[in-house]
Amino acid sequence: MNYRQIYARKAECEKRIKEVCPQATHESGIYCFTRVDEDGFKFAYVGLASKSLLTRLGEHLVGYQHIDLSIKKHGLYSQENPYGYKVNILCKCPAEECNEKEQYYIKKAADAGFQLKNSTTGSQGKGKKGLDNQRPSRGYYDGIEQGEKRARRMIADLFSKHLTVSTKKQPPTKLQEKALQKFMDFINIDNSAE
Repeated sequence: MNYRQIYARKAECEKRIKEVCPQATHESGIYCFTRVDEDGFKFAYVGLASKSLLTRLGEHLVGYQHIDLSIKKHGLYSQENPYGYKVNILCKCPAEECNEKEQYYIKKAADAGFQLKNSTTGSQGKGKKGLDNQRPSRGYYDGIEQGEKRARRMIADLFSKHLTVSTKKQPPTKLQEKALQKFMDFINIDNSAE
């Protein structure tokens, strides 16, 4: 994308936000996306815009965070889409007060019975905490560990059904006994863990 396409896309997103939320301006403040699904479950996402509410709300329409993907999936509220997200401006405040106000409104939404789409309790600063519904992230080494567990499980299954374990010399030496025990511990670790 060149810069003209980027600015055109940004302007289009801001126009869509203005249609559903005329109160959105280029001031700093706190905003909220709310949605009630077909079964009556209530969802909310509370966010802060330290520079421009309109720009930040528009970014959600093209972003890839959890809430952005949910907005893309369910769309914005309209007569044709009653289960889409409504956009509300909760307060306009100076940028210095945004962190504190965001935490206040997140708690208020949780107390009102909304299932929060926020991954933390808000704030860009020190008071930030993860919410309980957050899954731990999985990295490269977690995948390696999972692969090792699967290999152990497969080897243990093969030996329990089709193969036998023995040492080369009979009777086994102390070193061979230790090696045999080490192998048995290796293939039995996963069975005891899960």
